Amino acid sequence: MEKQTGNFITEQILKDYTDYLIREEKSRATISKYICDIKKLAGYAGGREITKELVISYKEDLIAGKKYKLSSINSFLVAANRLFEYLGWYGLRVKTYRIQKETFMPENKDLSKAEYKKLVQAALRKCKKRLAMVIRTLCAMGIRASELSGITAESVKTGTAEILCKGKQRKVIVPKKLQKLLLKYISENKIENGIVFRTSGGRAVDRSNIWREIKLLGKDAGVQDKKIFPHNFRHLFAKTFYQKNKDIAKLADVLGHNSIETTRIYIKTTCKEYQKQIDMMGLV
Repeated sequence: MEKQTGNFITEQILKDYTDYLIREEKSRATISKYICDIKKLAGYAGGREITKELVISYKEDLIAGKKYKLSSINSFLVAANRLFEYLGWYGLRVKTYRIQKETFMPENKDLSKAEYKKLVQAALRKCKKRLAMVIRTLCAMGIRASELSGITAESVKTGTAEILCKGKQRKVIVPKKLQKLLLKYISENKIENGIVFRTSGGRAVDRSNIWREIKLLGKDAGVQDKKIFPHNFRHLFAKTFYQKNKDIAKLADVLGHNSIETTRIYIKTTCKEYQKQIDMMGLV
């Protein structure tokens, strides 16, 4: 890393830090997010030296602008703090904002089972069979879009997929109905082995491209744009699983979570659903 006087975020520092994150085996998405967030701070600095006063001013400006949610602002600050730790600029670190956990899932973001099926049907109407199967697989197995590469012809045939994500491996069951549909899909597409959802070049489909395609289905399917975002099919899987089993520990294992606190986020009900549960208690 090049030596310099003063605390400045340079292109060389960004390059060195990117290399460091790669060696730390961070995912491409994580690295891209960190660098993008750090560039936001660098843009605010505008060539000025990074001081504690400047970072505090940056933090206050993010709040005052009211352009970002507190969770997003915290992610910007975390990215900055981690860069400071890497550089040894420990005195520049700032505190993140404390956020009260939301009790309910916002109504306008809660994807229903009926809406999920509408998206599948919209994909089929547009003759996008691969996209329809991707949506079904994400929702029926509760996996992340980045984990689709773990769905191989071999795993479909055995009914069990080995998913590797964030340095952890877990086994995920392929539901019988989904298995039947996937077997038909790989047969029609002459996929004998390897990744099922692949590009013409044989590589795993890109996560961002998948979500862009699904977003475009929303209008045709009559599903609000706000309900179509990464993880919402996973949320639907989690809520449905929990409603059937009421076993949050088992759900945490299935989703690959280390903490049940993370899993709790996935099973939030809407305010309307909670109101129904309260009314059914008959305590008034």
